[in-house]
Amino acid sequence: MDKPGSTAERTAQGTWAQFLVWVVVGSAAAFGLVIFGSLAAVPILGIGLLAATRPDLRRSWPGVLAGIGTMSLYVAYVQRRGPGPVCWHTANASGCDQYADPWPWLVVGVGLVALGFLLQGLWARGRS
Repeated sequence: MDKPGSTAERTAQGTWAQFLVWVVVGSAAAFGLVIFGSLAAVPILGIGLLAATRPDLRRSWPGVLAGIGTMSLYVAYVQRRGPGPVCWHTANASGCDQYADPWPWLVVGVGLVALGFLLQGLWARGRS
């Protein structure tokens, strides 16, 4: 029976912390590609390669999927009034905004986040 703070417990905790590092890398990569396009490709590739060279981080790569999924969930949240035009008016101004359909973004985001956590959970259980 393992004592609290044993190697197996520290390894399982470490994998989830490393998973969160990959979530941040995946979110930053998705955000960078959406905002900056191909200009972000080189820094993203460099950060990804740097993280992938560390064996401890390499095992928690499903966090990238969850990170990309969080960007998709953010887009779904921003487009939650869509699809189509939504008009508004206040005492001083009025206008109309065009919104995309948020459902595809929501489905893909939930799927990627769930897949990332599922894979990480299965692999963390197999390693401990």
